[in-house]
Formats: sequence, structure tokens, C-alpha cells
Amino acid sequence: MLAVQDLEIRVGARTLMEGVNFRVAAGDKVGLVGRNGAGKTTLTKTLAGELQPNAGTITTSGEIGYLPQDPRSGNPEDTARKRILDARGLGHLVETMRQATERMGDPDAAVADEAMRRYARSEDRFMALGGYAAEAEAASIASNLNLPDHILDQELKTLSGGQRRRIELARILFSGADTMLLDEPTNHLDADSVVWLREFIQAYSGGVVMISHDVELVGETVNRVFYLDANRTVIDVYNMNWKNYQRQRAADEERRRKERTNVEKKATALQQQAAKFGAKASKAAAAHQMVARAEKMLSGLEEVRAADRVAKLRFPKPAPSGKTPLLGRELSKSYGSLEIFTAVDLAIDRGSRVVILGLNGAGKTTMLRILAGVDTPDTGEIIAGHGLKVGYYAQEHETIDTDRSVLSNMVSASPNLTETEARKVLGSFLFVGDDVHKPAGVLSGGEKTRLALAMLVVSAANVLLLDEPTNNLDPASREEILDALAHYEGSVVLVSHDEGAVEALNPERVLIMPDGVEDHWNKDYADLISLA
Repeated sequence: MLAVQDLEIRVGARTLMEGVNFRVAAGDKVGLVGRNGAGKTTLTKTLAGELQPNAGTITTSGEIGYLPQDPRSGNPEDTARKRILDARGLGHLVETMRQATERMGDPDAAVADEAMRRYARSEDRFMALGGYAAEAEAASIASNLNLPDHILDQELKTLSGGQRRRIELARILFSGADTMLLDEPTNHLDADSVVWLREFIQAYSGGVVMISHDVELVGETVNRVFYLDANRTVIDVYNMNWKNYQRQRAADEERRRKERTNVEKKATALQQQAAKFGAKASKAAAAHQMVARAEKMLSGLEEVRAADRVAKLRFPKPAPSGKTPLLGRELSKSYGSLEIFTAVDLAIDRGSRVVILGLNGAGKTTMLRILAGVDTPDTGEIIAGHGLKVGYYAQEHETIDTDRSVLSNMVSASPNLTETEARKVLGSFLFVGDDVHKPAGVLSGGEKTRLALAMLVVSAANVLLLDEPTNNLDPASREEILDALAHYEGSVVLVSHDEGAVEALNPERVLIMPDGVEDHWNKDYADLISLA
């Protein structure tokens, strides 16, 4: 269903992978794993046909369903229901039938007759494609992804980023694709939806290639593992389940550790021998060769160490502010006839820590966007206190200009930042050399997360508004985020499904959406985090 032969992918001067060969057949559930920046997202984009390989071939049979990390597909004027149904060519037929029904009552007999004929033709085609049973199937999938009817009847342009992503996931699951390429499919899903998705993938008869940091999802669904090493340009293929892969991977790492230790010993011995030879003019040439060889051996080890690094993150030392730097009064927001929340009050005092909880669609992200000044409330006002400096992390990375380079985005985050200073900070976030000149639009989700966080670091913000900051991160990078969150001295308003992120924040207060009820934090609220 999907065959890759001698694949090579380069990004600028860097070779991400080469000589890659694998096949994905029906029933294969492949976990694509590796550290952020290793090339997982780039590989799935290439398999989906969004990027072209530099060499090699990709052969597919049957339909490919691709869920990118940042889905922006579809006509924004279409309803969510139409977007999902169009995966099988049903959406436009349903819309045509609806329009024809309205015209059947036209006083002009010719118009009414044409509408009846058009309805009959569309219904015949609709029934041939599965008709009402397929429509019910789509609604069931959507419901299990926490997309109720009132969301399905909204236009795409009115939906949040998380809702748009769940719409695209529902569309792919409904499509009946022979092979699914899923990049972080559990992002923005509540606990019940994650359990349902796990069962759906287990029962799915086609092939799956999946990037996910959800250990339970991978552990219970994957029967093959492709490991991308950021230091090596090959893909290790493990034809085994997740638990066996972890054992094999640990054994491989131990073997490589011993190999690196042996290389270090040999390089040290060469350096010592060269030092002895160097004292004699007759052996100077041999000594030079020994030194060069040792340096080459050690440089290879340094590349391994560099690839194993984790972004060292510390949120900014907050700029001075008044007692209450940010205040929201009587905030309300609706989209069309759908009321998201109404009359919400929230005061963010200096150094306070607040977590916003609520089911998907309750307005958590919308509230953060209003507090950040990105969106305007329908009623109420945002009052900026003395010295307010907001740092906003958007879950869909809207704060990043995808047409600008990594370096340009960094400089824009702090007008007084020099290029040298920007490069230094970017280096600590693992953007080195020519990486800083890459357009932000080609970055993976994990790389965009690192860039957005780096922009926060140079912002000197005293109020951080963080919307799912641990999404798309490997475990080591996530731990860095949590540690930085625990040590930040300014105010934080956090939206997260990650229980560890909320624990690291150690919040004082909780705001329950959409009712806008504020309460002191207690451990009973912790049970709501993964459900929210």
C-alpha cells in the first residue's frame, strides 16, 4: 500500500535521511518516533506528497489520508459537516439536495420542476455512495471526537484551531483511506476521545503511520516502529510492538554507548602516541596524522552529543508591573448564534498562577486570545495594568510568521535584540548554523513549539498566556518546559490537557469555562484536566 525505496530528503544543506527503504502494508500500525527535529513530520509530508524527495521513489496504492499537525484545509465558508462528508464525495450532494428542496417551493413552475429533477439526480448519487448510513457513520465519528451537531453546522472559519483539527481527523477516519498518515492525532482530544481513537486504530484494517507522544496510544496500537535518529541519516525499522521495541532500543543504545567509549579510548591513545612522536622531528608527520585521525573520531562523537541535546529553557525574568497587570471585566463571546461564554470576570495579579479548565469548545482558547489582544470580546473590556507585557503562546503557533525565517521571527519578538543575541538564544533551542535561515513554514510542530518558546524567552513578558505548550514535544523537551514553568516568577494563565504541566505550574486559582466560575485550586480539580 505504501513502498519507499532509496529515499533521500534534504533540508537546505542538511541531509535528513538517505537510503531509506520500507513498506507499509494493510494491518501495519507503524509508530514513527525520534527526537524533535529528526525529520518525522518532514517524512510524513513527503509520504503524503506535500513535499518532493530529493532522491528515491514512493509508491502508493489506494487512497492516502493525511492529518498534518496544523491543518488549514477546506473552504472556510463550508460547514464542518460538509467538510467531513466530502471525504466520500457526499458533502456537496447534501448541500445540493438542501438547496433543491428550498427551490421546490418557488412560485415559478419551471424553477420548481428543475429543482425536483436536480434533487432526484443528487439523491440517486447520494444513495449510490452509501447515503444516509454513511451520513450517520460520519456523525458517529464526529460525536466520538467531541464534535456535536451544533459544531458540525458551523462554518469552518468560526471554529477554533482545536476544533478544526478534530474536523480534519474525523474527515480522514470517515474517508475509508487505505493508508493513514497521522501526525499527533491526539492533540486537542479529551480523555474519552483518546480512548475511542485508540480502539478505532486497533480495529482499522488499513495501514497506519503515526507520530505521537501519547505513550498509551502508541503502546496499545503499534506493531512496527520506525526510529529516526537525529544524528544518523538512516531509519531503524523494528518489526515488533512498542514494549519489545523499547527493550531492543535500550539494548541498541547500550551497544552504541560501548562503541562510543571504545572510540574515545582509541582517540585518547592516538593523542598520547602523537605527543610522544611529536618530540622527534623524524616522526612529526606521523604525529600529525595521528592527531588528525583522533580529532576526526572525536568530532563524530561530538555530533552524537549535539544531537542528544535538549533545549535549555528558562522563561524570561518578568518586567516590573503593577499589582494587577491584566484585568478582564464582563467578557462575552459568540460566533453567530452560538454563545461561547458570557459575563466572565478575571483578574491576573502580579505573580499569580491560573489554570483554565473546561470541555473542548468551552472557550478556553478564545479566552486566552481575548486576554492576549488577538480577539475582541463582544462585550466587556480588557484593562491593561501598569507595566503589562504579555507573552502569548498559541497552540496553533499563530504568533509565528511562517513566511519569515526563524531568525527574523526571533528578532521581531524583541526589537532591541541584536542578531548575535538572537542566534545565541536560538542555539540554546537547538537552532544552529543554517537552521536560523529556514522559513518558519517548513518547521515541524516540535520545532515551531521551540521557536515560539524561544520568542517568549526574549520577550521579558510579565504575564504568560500559554495554550497547550507541551504539545508536539518529545519527553525530554517536555521536562524542560515543565521545569521552566515551575521556576517562572511572573504571572501565568495556562490551558492544558497535560496533567504534568498543571502540576508544574502549581496553580493558585482555576477558571471553569464556559460559566466563568472562579475558585481556589484544589486537588479535586486535577481529575478534570485530562477530561477537559
